[in-house]
Amino acid sequence: MKLLLISNSTMPGEAYLDYPKNEIKKFLGEKPVTAVFIPYAAVTFSFDEYCEKVESRFAEIGHHVVGIHTFADPVKAIQQAEAIVVGGGNTWQLVRMLRENKLLNPIREKAFNDTPYIGWSAGSNVACPTLRTTNDMPIVDPLGFECAGLIPFQINPHYLDANPEGHGGETREQRIQEFIEVNPRCYVAGLREGTMFKLENDQLELIGERPCRIFKKGQEPVELKAGDDFSFLLK
Repeated sequence: MKLLLISNSTMPGEAYLDYPKNEIKKFLGEKPVTAVFIPYAAVTFSFDEYCEKVESRFAEIGHHVVGIHTFADPVKAIQQAEAIVVGGGNTWQLVRMLRENKLLNPIREKAFNDTPYIGWSAGSNVACPTLRTTNDMPIVDPLGFECAGLIPFQINPHYLDANPEGHGGETREQRIQEFIEVNPRCYVAGLREGTMFKLENDQLELIGERPCRIFKKGQEPVELKAGDDFSFLLK
């Protein structure tokens, strides 16, 4: 498989998709690619607006996207896609629409046959076995928690080490500790903003300057950085 799973789209003070754009370009290669873009995680703005925003950045690096909502047959669009790109937004809404359009299995089949897959935030969540480590409010019934299962571990995108000042609720780490308590065999990777996982040639690597925090029941959380061995997450 060829996966690029990005924690977030935008860093403070930067343009949309600016920090990951060069990694996206390297991942897709020099030959122009037109990817099928899935904008289903958008809730407060239109799919067309989302596609235009992503297309402007992809065009800058010599690639293009076309929205899956513009195809009469979305399953066929995935089956014929050169690459698949899944944008961030609300993961619950995204999974609901992927199910309604019967796209989870076609995405899985294409990815396991080496079609490049790029996702950020919610788009990274749906590459996991389930959506249960998303940060998003469950605004709709997703019709099931299972996702594409392109990787065997869970990602928590936008991972934060502490709550905002003055907030007395649980930290992100406490929420993940709850998850691993009832899912003891599953690893969770706290993927901090400005970082991403790349899976290629059966090698999983972290890209970015910030470390990733790894959780597993019965083990102390560990911090791993770019260049460290992440192969245990694929077993």
